[in-house]
Parts: sequence; structure tokens; C-alpha cells
Amino acid sequence: MPTQPFVHSYGFDPAYGMDLAQLLAIVPPEPPDDFATFWRDRYAAALALDPRPRICPTGQILGNHTVHDLRYHSTDGVEIGGWLLLPLSGPPQRGALIGHGYGGRTEPDEPVGLDDAVLLFPCFRGMGRSRVTGISPHPFSHVLHRIQERDRYILGGCVDDLWLGVSALLSLFPEVAGRVACLGISFGGGIGALAAPWDSRIDRLYVQVPTFGHQALRLTLTCVGCGEAVHGYQLHHPFNVMETLAYYDAACAARYLRIPTLVAAALFDPAVPPPGQFAIYNAIPESLRRLFLLEAGHFDYAGQEAGERELQKEVARFLASP
Repeated sequence: MPTQPFVHSYGFDPAYGMDLAQLLAIVPPEPPDDFATFWRDRYAAALALDPRPRICPTGQILGNHTVHDLRYHSTDGVEIGGWLLLPLSGPPQRGALIGHGYGGRTEPDEPVGLDDAVLLFPCFRGMGRSRVTGISPHPFSHVLHRIQERDRYILGGCVDDLWLGVSALLSLFPEVAGRVACLGISFGGGIGALAAPWDSRIDRLYVQVPTFGHQALRLTLTCVGCGEAVHGYQLHHPFNVMETLAYYDAACAARYLRIPTLVAAALFDPAVPPPGQFAIYNAIPESLRRLFLLEAGHFDYAGQEAGERELQKEVARFLASP
């Protein structure tokens, strides 16, 4: 539990009664027998598409990068919008795709420790610059979109968006091949954990308070995040959501990771229950995983800014390490 108990007004315990030792002892779920086949086939289909990226300079400078508007094509005829940032220092030496949380994205973040990298900030389908008719941008509705159809569930489309974002990045800057990182927080962290195991073009992964870990356990834990929408849906519909969600479990996917992975996981989080976050971390092969412990996620607390500065330093070290 947090070193100092947090005062909060939630009607549940966002630490879920677990300390670090208990969280590290969580056993990740077993994937369906055809889990890897499902994802490898999906990746092959996405890789066959031409994203046809287009960039347009905005005249803005963010940190040590110039900002460009970005559009590219993903699966299902969806056009993805976002931003591409180019280093001011010269030709990019590496690349990174940076996912967003379930609140969406209205602008790119100022990058830390990536001055020599070309950065792609996509808005996943249905959100921000990637609005799609028929897909709600509201997290509680978005997470339920086509949940009864395993092959067309919204999370699969968002993973496609990430893969085709990498394709777009390498189409524009082939010189960074072999040096492309994937970063994501919350929703983006879960999507990154689902996507990275199958994409050999990604050479390292960083996820912060990632969601979609241990879906069966997640359904039993009260929260204020999108997991509560799935829980409510299951209570009122006869369809067993685990028929779909078993294939969209970031903790199942994490066991297939073969690249260095840094996980920033929280001891206290009202939106993404820590047991799910640690299920993802625990599933990663031990020799590849690094843990940065957060006091809390999705919650403001005293000392947060100092903790975030330390996290930024750790992420910069991780991305710079050979």
C-alpha cells in the first residue's frame, strides 16, 4: 500500500487491500490456446496495408522538435489523425510511437529524453483527431464498441492503429528501422502491451499504469475507469464478455514480449486497479522487465511532482540504454 494512506472519497479501496508483495505475487492469466495465432494473423493483415502517411508543418516548436500535422490510413477504412515531431538537431536517430490515455489527446506531449527521435503521436480510432461515425469518444461507450464480436472489437482496431502508425513512421523515415520504441500511458499502455509482442519493428516498450491486464480479475474489481463500464455491461447482458476479452488481455500478451520493457505501476489507482497493472508486469519474462513503482495513478497527491521527475529520468535512461 502507499507509504502514507491517501485521503479519498471513493466508496472502495483503490489499493484493493494489497501491498507490493501481494501485487508481485499475482499470477497472470493463461491465454486461450489460439491467442498467439489470433494476434499474429491480425498483425500480418495490418502489415500488408499501405498507411499512405501525410504530414504538414504547423510552424510550431515543442521542446526540441518541430510539430507537423499527421494523417495515415488504418484498417477498416479508418483514417488516423495525430502529430509527427521532428528533432531540431538534425536527421532522426531513432523513432517512437506514443499512445494516449482514455481521455484522448488534443495535442502532443513535450517529449523527455527523445531529442534525437522522430515522434509519432496518433489519436486512436474514435478519439481526438480520429473521430469515426458510430464510435463514441466517451471511454465508457468506446470500450464497449462491438464487444460481442471478437474480431471487430474496438481494442483490436486500436492495436491496428498502432501497428500502422509504426508502418507510417518507417515509410517516412526508413533510417530509424530497428530503433523504434513504443510508449503509452493507461489506455495507450494497454494497447502498447497488446501490440508490441507481435511487432518485431518495435525494439523496446514503456507502459505507465497500463490497463486491460487480467481481464477476468478486472471484472471483479470496482473502479472509476472503463473497467466499470465493462462490469456494468456484463451484469445486464447475457453475452459472456470473456469470450472476447480473453483475447484482449494485456497480461496474456505480455508473456510473449521479447524486448526490454519498463513498467511504471501504481500501488493505488482508482481508475486502473493495480492488480491488473501488476499482472502485466508479472507476465513479462523476468530478464526483460524493469519496474518503476508509483505511489498512485490517476490520483493527485503530495510529492507527485517529485515522483514524476524521477520517472522521467528513469524513462530517459531506459530509452537511451543499449
